[in-house]
Amino acid sequence: MKCSSVERQEYVSRVLDLYLGLAETPTRSSRLDRRLAEELYEKRIELEEIESAMILASARRLLRSADAPILGPIRSLHYFLPVIDEVRGVPVSSDYIEYLRGKLAAFEEGRRSLYKA
Repeated sequence: MKCSSVERQEYVSRVLDLYLGLAETPTRSSRLDRRLAEELYEKRIELEEIESAMILASARRLLRSADAPILGPIRSLHYFLPVIDEVRGVPVSSDYIEYLRGKLAAFEEGRRSLYKA
């Protein structure tokens, strides 16, 4: 079954939008990020799996102990590949993803209020 180029472009755009919308990611995607998004499309990785992996990885990075060492920014979409594999192997419940989404939103709101003060 051959998929349309429009479907492919929408998929790639959605993956890159999800990636760039996260805390600690670049403001622009690279050609390597775009190529990886295309590869994910070719492998038929579900967008929901990718989004779940990104939320899970972001939560692990941002919601850890304040005593933990500071991590550098995420520089590539490739950072999420191990977590995508993890989520594909052991799916995460949608309720838990929504819970993490809320925790991340609260974290971001708290961080924004610190910068306003």
